[in-house]
Amino acid sequence: MILFFVICLRRKERKEFTTFFIGDGHFKISYAQLLKATNGFSSTNLIGVGSYGSVYEGVLNHGEIIVAVKVLNIEQRCASKSFLAECEALRNIRHRNLVKILTSCSSVDFEGNDFKALVYEFMPGGNLDRWLHPHANGIQDLQRPLKLIKRLNIAIDIATTLDYLHHHCHMQIIHCDIKPSNILLDDDLTAHLGDFGISRILSKVTGRTQNQTGSIGIKGSIGYIAPEYGAGADVSTHGDVYSYGILLLEMFTRKRPTDEMFKDNLNLHCWAEMTLHDGVVAIIDPTLMPMEEEEEAVATIANISGSRTCMRDRVQECLNLVIRIGVTCSADSPWDRMDMKDVVKELHLIRDIYLGVGSQ
Repeated sequence: MILFFVICLRRKERKEFTTFFIGDGHFKISYAQLLKATNGFSSTNLIGVGSYGSVYEGVLNHGEIIVAVKVLNIEQRCASKSFLAECEALRNIRHRNLVKILTSCSSVDFEGNDFKALVYEFMPGGNLDRWLHPHANGIQDLQRPLKLIKRLNIAIDIATTLDYLHHHCHMQIIHCDIKPSNILLDDDLTAHLGDFGISRILSKVTGRTQNQTGSIGIKGSIGYIAPEYGAGADVSTHGDVYSYGILLLEMFTRKRPTDEMFKDNLNLHCWAEMTLHDGVVAIIDPTLMPMEEEEEAVATIANISGSRTCMRDRVQECLNLVIRIGVTCSADSPWDRMDMKDVVKELHLIRDIYLGVGSQ
């Protein structure tokens, strides 16, 4: 009996340092190291809470490396499947606009409870949701709102990433949860798509899920889920496009799709669509319309000749085109939506129009 107990204890001790590898070259890390890196998973280190766990800021290698540690809530239904889904999705994909995963840990804590965590590169700019929306106390979380060119760049970053996942991976990946809180920004406000916890990996031949990732029932977040998913449709690139369309409308109107103004038959898509014929300025985030000094500065940088009115007209043209893309991408019918490769092309053209590229 004592021998059996000792054997079990040694197995438990070994398990504490088990690491679930994402791919070649990822360093080993233990529960004890993550506990220390996050000050015991302290609330002061907490930087986000999601459906399946919490994210903490951590410091490794004697303060040299700042990381984000996503600790899965194992008691949450499907949390383990979410962990496997994210590991599988990020195993062999590389893109400058994906959040970089450094390693993962599948272990036990000091009380013998299962412990699973993913360790990511830290994004000092926080998530896009914090930039778009004030907190409940009405105080803007960050110093100033994102200007038009920054939002265009972020929109292009995420569109480019989705085009990569949909068309340029060895296996087609459907993210299934495109929303502002899953878009993280670095020091330069370059956007990185994260949280692949409910992603699906599809065969490019059959279009069907190839592993356990397809068994997770959730297909997105309220307000961003494609309407066909509610009718039981299988996941597809069309669903990601719909979510991206809603994201785009939210970015440029600063209205959440779950805003209390949207009820009965009115939603963010319909609200934006109604303004396409008469001009979208009425629904646009007011901070996107340039002040006089900004108009002069942008006109100088872009070498735009003419009056400030010309610059304002150019901005309005760009905003109309962006909202039109958002409305098309969030169409009810999957077949009426754009493909992400076409979205990328259109957004690049809009940015060129704003900057006056080729207008001379």
